[in-house]
Amino acid sequence: MKRVSLVPSVCFIAVAFASSAALGQATAPAAPSTPSGLRADVIWQLTDVEKKLVALAEAMPQEKYGWRPGPGVRSVSEVYVHVAGGNYFLPTFLGAKMPEGITRDMEKTVTEKAKVIEALKKSFDHARKAVEGTPDSDLDKKVKFFGQEPSERMMLIVLVSHGHEHLGQSIAYARTNGVAPPWSEGPPPAPEKKPAAR
Repeated sequence: MKRVSLVPSVCFIAVAFASSAALGQATAPAAPSTPSGLRADVIWQLTDVEKKLVALAEAMPQEKYGWRPGPGVRSVSEVYVHVAGGNYFLPTFLGAKMPEGITRDMEKTVTEKAKVIEALKKSFDHARKAVEGTPDSDLDKKVKFFGQEPSERMMLIVLVSHGHEHLGQSIAYARTNGVAPPWSEGPPPAPEKKPAAR
């Protein structure tokens, strides 16, 4: 009886599996890389400004959401919703799609405190995902932006600076209405009492 060696067959199967595994690895899509450098810094800044804006929005009473410093100037709620709108609009210059239902008239229609805060949170999630989805290799690409041609890198800076700009505005609104930013130390100082006339 002739003996058949299994060694060549086992070796062939092992090589075939190894080759197909290597081929599978070569054709599998690459996992998105964790943002580093500027993109990581932008995501950190977006998270920071979100925490402060949301904390301020939560501290402001609902009855103050319609307050505005003067005619023709955005109200408290309009500023928050304007930031949310920017978090959807500005990433379109990075190739992100604007979600359905986001419109310019949101500033006028979304005024209830809980809905304003929800809109803020969702918009920051959207902005962070857009930054995560922008490859470093695209940061030098030029985009058309209101008659100018900034790079995608500059659009990341615009996205962050827009949030911080309106955070400053919202702090001023809150302080004017006697609301201290929750992350600051203590309430706003009480107005000085004038001495009684004798």
